[in-house]
Amino acid sequence: MLEDIAELLQGWVLTGGLSVVSVIVALGAYRIALMILRRMLPEEGVARTFLSRAGKALGGVISLLVLKVIWQGAPTDLPFHGAVQHVITLALIVALTWAAVRFSAAVGDVIVHLNPPLPEQTREARKIETQTRFMTRALNILIVIVGLGVALMTFPAVQQLGTSLLASAGIGGIILGFAARPVLTNLLAGMQIALTEPFRIDDVVIVQGEWCWVEEVTSTYVVLRVWDLRRLVVPLQWFIDNPFQNWTRHSNNLRGTVFLWVDYRMPVDALREEFMRLLKQDPDWDGESSTIQVTDSSDRAMQVRFLMSAADSSLAWDLRCRIREGLVAFIQREYPEYLPRIRAQLADEAEYQALPSGVA
Repeated sequence: MLEDIAELLQGWVLTGGLSVVSVIVALGAYRIALMILRRMLPEEGVARTFLSRAGKALGGVISLLVLKVIWQGAPTDLPFHGAVQHVITLALIVALTWAAVRFSAAVGDVIVHLNPPLPEQTREARKIETQTRFMTRALNILIVIVGLGVALMTFPAVQQLGTSLLASAGIGGIILGFAARPVLTNLLAGMQIALTEPFRIDDVVIVQGEWCWVEEVTSTYVVLRVWDLRRLVVPLQWFIDNPFQNWTRHSNNLRGTVFLWVDYRMPVDALREEFMRLLKQDPDWDGESSTIQVTDSSDRAMQVRFLMSAADSSLAWDLRCRIREGLVAFIQREYPEYLPRIRAQLADEAEYQALPSGVA
């Protein structure tokens, strides 16, 4: 009895020690190879990106492959031999899935890196980045699903269950479809957005009355950066079901307006001259649009609209604020009597009493 226990312990010690030593040697050799490659490869190169993204995952795969080989050659009469092999197999599947996900992310990073946002190709670069992020995350989800399925199929009970489910695939598919409907809806919405491009990363959009930039796009939601640095997290399906404004759909150039109410006696030509003077000395004006028009009137004043343009939404906002301040200061300084006024006609007591009943 004692001899059998000693023999089993000896087998475990030999196999375990060999496993530990082999893994240490394999990881040491792998790390040395990584150090050599990192010194040989350029820092901004494609191969360096793959190593940075998937280096740890590849180390795990190599370690588990070494363990798999050792335990396949170990004596089969060792206690828990089958369980250990099964655990190693599951860990290897997880490591391979992890490595595949990291590789797909590296491919996305390489595509984005090879298409930098040059000044003359900003829209094209943002388009490629948005589509790449969508496709990469969808591929990652598919890889994880496949890896999970392969891992579950290593259990005999799950294999039998899978065989039984094939007979009722219709009902199972309906149940699975209802259960996964929110996830699948957002995935399909992401694919639709990637193909139709209603927005791209760094686009300026108006969502629920908030002025935002598209900061991050995931497989299920979009992160929007509000002008005051708050973040809105919006599901992808929302962009399919609801209207929103995109201020940079075709170009970054935007037109901005300033509205002022002035008295009817205010000379519009003087406003036009001051408006053009302010625009010409402002560095944010791009020189494309500069229009002044009387767009409305009431019984008290008239409304004047000043139209101007800038290279992007942020510059347009700053330009509008400065022009508004300059025009108000001009009217206060040169034509203070032409600011909007409330007119009233005064009557003495006798005239008031002489008015017909109900008029007063």
